[in-house]
Amino acid sequence: MTDFFKVLAVDLESGKSRIELIDERSRVAGGSGLAALLFSRYGHADLSWNHSSQPIILAVGPLTGYFPLMSKTVLAFRSPYHDQYTESHGGGRSALSLFFAGYDALVVTGRARGLSCLSFGSRHLHIEDVSFMKGYGTAMTGKLIRRMFSKSSGHRSILRIGPAGEIGSAMACINIDSYRHFGRLGGGAVMGAKNLKGIVINGDSSRPIPDGREYRKIYDKVYQRVTSTDMMRKYYHLGTAVNLQGLNDIKALPWRNLQSTSDPEVSRINGDVFADQTLLRNAACSGCPVGCIHLGFFRDKFKEDARYLYHQVPYDYEPIFAAGTMLGVTNCFDVLRILEDFERVGVDAMSAGVALAWATEALERGLISAKETVVNLKFGNASAYQEAAGYLGTGHNDFYRQLGRGTLEAASVYGGEEFACVLGQEMAGYATGSLYFAAQSLGFRHSHLDTGAYSYEQKHHEKDVEKAVDFLIDDEPGRVLLTSMVACLFARSVYDTETLAQCLSATGFETLAETLPETAEQIRRLRWQVRIATGFKPDEVEIPKRFYSVATLHGPVDGPYLDDLKAEYGRRIMDLGKPDTSSD
Repeated sequence: MTDFFKVLAVDLESGKSRIELIDERSRVAGGSGLAALLFSRYGHADLSWNHSSQPIILAVGPLTGYFPLMSKTVLAFRSPYHDQYTESHGGGRSALSLFFAGYDALVVTGRARGLSCLSFGSRHLHIEDVSFMKGYGTAMTGKLIRRMFSKSSGHRSILRIGPAGEIGSAMACINIDSYRHFGRLGGGAVMGAKNLKGIVINGDSSRPIPDGREYRKIYDKVYQRVTSTDMMRKYYHLGTAVNLQGLNDIKALPWRNLQSTSDPEVSRINGDVFADQTLLRNAACSGCPVGCIHLGFFRDKFKEDARYLYHQVPYDYEPIFAAGTMLGVTNCFDVLRILEDFERVGVDAMSAGVALAWATEALERGLISAKETVVNLKFGNASAYQEAAGYLGTGHNDFYRQLGRGTLEAASVYGGEEFACVLGQEMAGYATGSLYFAAQSLGFRHSHLDTGAYSYEQKHHEKDVEKAVDFLIDDEPGRVLLTSMVACLFARSVYDTETLAQCLSATGFETLAETLPETAEQIRRLRWQVRIATGFKPDEVEIPKRFYSVATLHGPVDGPYLDDLKAEYGRRIMDLGKPDTSSD
């Protein structure tokens, strides 16, 4: 194996491309680390997110294609949500397709003259005009792209956006191969700003299997760990939807815009109900034996004589929380209907659901009217939320365009900042307490996956700021290392540092294998340096009042404790992000 990264750089304005070889493997590994390195080279701290010179980056890791669950792709960009550097992680076939195309990363700059689709592989690159797809939803866009590029070969992945990305919504996601997404922080808007409706990655080359017995030995060890553990049973059978009942039982599941954290109605919408009533089949990202993707169904009657159209919709815990409990919708088929409408227009389900929950409460309180919402938003009214999804994704009026910029942005205009459920971005579905609220508000991706805070709070009841923040800081390098390998974080119990080193050695990356702790720390600091350089200031991130008034598994939130956690975590982040001062 080579220690050089092979990077494909494409300029949409000129239509030209070039291949760069970058000798930084031992410093940044790949994935998250490589993405941050590339943004530091191609990105611009002094230009806004939608400037044509800003890059959008796809990056994979050194173990992609060689080991199970090395199935993610890191998308890096300057976000329309807060105009700062960020990442979003997605699966599907994207990682393996980029791997078989022969590249470690793709960097796209410039803006195409008209709405376009980029198609590339190991031996070709085309930029095709697709202006006729303007306004098309993600499903139709995918169908047409498959027809246009039907002669493409190999392991193929199709990324595309809906109308939300075209209008620059900060909630616009990127659909990956129908069932997966780069969901959070507006990656779809960045593609839209580049006039890029879709990307087709053709994995049309081959890669050699590593020589020697060591590779086979460590592969078998990893595969056995993956398929024989509780992780396999948990994520394959019920999937992450299993978390609904458990979090509700401990008063940590947000309901109706986080006005409560538990409700007996969860029995109508938990993981067992989704599996028993809606589950059609499982699917998996490439290179994954677990198959955590659960496809549910609903049907619509289109003829009187019992003729139905069946719809397949992927579901997970977070989308069910966002389109279900957060909106007070407790019919599993209605949840799938709302999710499909989010999907059609290309908005992130989590942000869209939380935003509509805020809008519902704002309507109840008289801060906005039906003139703004068009439909009568009411908790539990699934058909209203279906209609509102379309308005949000297309920017139907001033209100929905403002809401598409972020819930707090809308609240700054219409009022209701105090009950906006935003922790850096619209919250994920965990209301475990103060540490989690502080961690998501300041975490690198404002994601529940940035830390194990929600797990920590279920095991620790003491209010010790130093101990809690120490946990966040100590936990981060391991997660950063995994995302630089592009491992699915479901596999974090499988891929400890020792196992990763063995995997890397067996595939020819001996130098990297010997320096994993140091590399993890380097990547962690580089990411924060890039983030801070683009404007991130922890003390400017506000936690709305709703989070101070909610009852969690530890009882009412202790406001001063939450403030102290946020202040200390912010201070530590700024220390991590200080520029390197080492001299030659």
